[in-house]
Amino acid sequence: MSTLARNFLRPPRGALGVAADGVRALGLVSIVAAGVLYEPTDAGILAFTLPGLMIPRFLALRPTADLVFGLVLLTAAWSNVYDLYTTLAAWDLVVHFLATGVLSVAVYLLLGHAGVLPRPVGPGRPRRAPLVLTPVLGLAISALWEMVEWAGREFITDTIFVTYADTIGDMAIGAVGAAVAGVALAFLRLEDDPPPAT
Repeated sequence: MSTLARNFLRPPRGALGVAADGVRALGLVSIVAAGVLYEPTDAGILAFTLPGLMIPRFLALRPTADLVFGLVLLTAAWSNVYDLYTTLAAWDLVVHFLATGVLSVAVYLLLGHAGVLPRPVGPGRPRRAPLVLTPVLGLAISALWEMVEWAGREFITDTIFVTYADTIGDMAIGAVGAAVAGVALAFLRLEDDPPPAT
């Protein structure tokens, strides 16, 4: 069994680990609630978030990082349902900063597990890799995010807010969030020790 699979199957660690699994369960309940109480597109947005909520489990993120990751993604999804991106000033920028940051960490760690990038933090591991590459990943994630928003507006619903200035602003603040995440990756240990192979 691979390390990622063993990570996913091991029990939660402590109260924060249980709370992080509770956020994943809340994500599943949210899909049903949105489908019943709101529009099918709202349920689709929350369903799109569910695989992302599982990533920290595969990566064995430490409970605090796992909980923050899940809360940020779920907040981003529900903010769309409640249209907070257009009704609250700068809320869009706050969420792009946080969500791009946590997603950049996840992508970096997944690429580290795959041997594509050097693993962060550890003896003999240079800190410059996460400091330089995490913002690059953040820009790539931001570009994909904006493409999805554009496609959603063009082909699904015109209620999605997309303008040139909004797109550039979202990508810029996402890159800043990813840069902050890169500092966290370089100097903090965000992953638990892997479970023993059986």
